[in-house]
Amino acid sequence: MARKRILDAFCCAGGAAKGYHDAGFEVVGVDIAAQPNYPYEFHQGDAVEFIRDHGHEFDAIHASPPCLNATALTAGNRKRVGWHDDHADLIPATRTALADIRTRTGIPTVMENVQGSALRRDLVLCGLTFGLRVFRHRYFEIDGVLVLGHPHQSHRGHRVAGWRHGVRHDGDMVAVYGDGGGKGTVTDWQDAMGIHHTDVRHELAQAIPPAYTRHIGDALHAALDAPAALIAA
Repeated sequence: MARKRILDAFCCAGGAAKGYHDAGFEVVGVDIAAQPNYPYEFHQGDAVEFIRDHGHEFDAIHASPPCLNATALTAGNRKRVGWHDDHADLIPATRTALADIRTRTGIPTVMENVQGSALRRDLVLCGLTFGLRVFRHRYFEIDGVLVLGHPHQSHRGHRVAGWRHGVRHDGDMVAVYGDGGGKGTVTDWQDAMGIHHTDVRHELAQAIPPAYTRHIGDALHAALDAPAALIAA
C-alpha cells in the first residue's frame, strides 16, 4: 500500500522529516536554501509559495517557519548596543497559507516553532518525554487532528553539560545550539537528538528531534485512516 504523503515546509536538513518517515509517511521537503543532507525528496524554493501552489497534493502538511526572531538568544541580545534584529517572522504568512489549504482540502496541518514564539500551544514537547538528552521544548499548532501530549517531566536532577561563563559544568543533558564550542562532540549531538543522517553542527542545531514528529505522525496516520480516531499518549 502506498504511503501517505506529507509536505515538510521549511525543512532544513530533515529532523522533522525523519520522524514522519518513521511514522510511515512519504516525505517531501521544501526549503529556500539548498539542503544536500536532506534524506528524502527535496525541492528548493519559497516554502509559503510551495504550500499555496502544491499543498493540495498532500495528505498532510508540516511547517517549521524560521524561528530566530523568537529564540531566547535573540531576546537576550536585543539589549546589546549595535545589535541588529532583522530576523524575518514568517509565522503569520505560513498560518494563512495553511488555513487556505485546509479550507480547500480539509487536510490536517502542523506548524512548529520554539518556546516564546507566537504559536498556539496545542502541543508542547520536551526531549525528556522521549528519553532524549536534550530538553528542546517546542510548540506545535495543530489543525484537523487531535494529538495528545505526555505529562511534562520535571527537569529536577538534570543538568546541561558544557562551558558557561568560563566554568565547565557536568551534566547528563547536551547543549545542541550555536557552533558547539565546548558543548560536546558531533556524535554527542547526534545521539542526544536521535539524528544520524547529518553530522553538520548548524543543521543539528536547527533541527527538532525526530521522536517529536514520530509521535505526531502516528496520530496523523490514525486520523487519516479513520477520521474519528484518537491517539492516546
